[in-house]
Amino acid sequence: MTALYTFRHKAKLTQKQLADKLGVSQAAIGMWENGNRKPDIIMLKRIAHILGCTADELLEPIQI
Repeated sequence: MTALYTFRHKAKLTQKQLADKLGVSQAAIGMWENGNRKPDIIMLKRIAHILGCTADELLEPIQI
């Protein structure tokens, strides 16, 4: 589970609703949530604004 998934659920949005607000496909949201892809920095800031969090909060910790 990613931070995006957690914040989306806290905002009570479905993948489809978030996708519509961002102008992307529901599949894109799914890929971001399961970690197969990452949104670019501009999209990350838009997501954070919609979900009421910061871009930093959406970033997963880097494991070394």
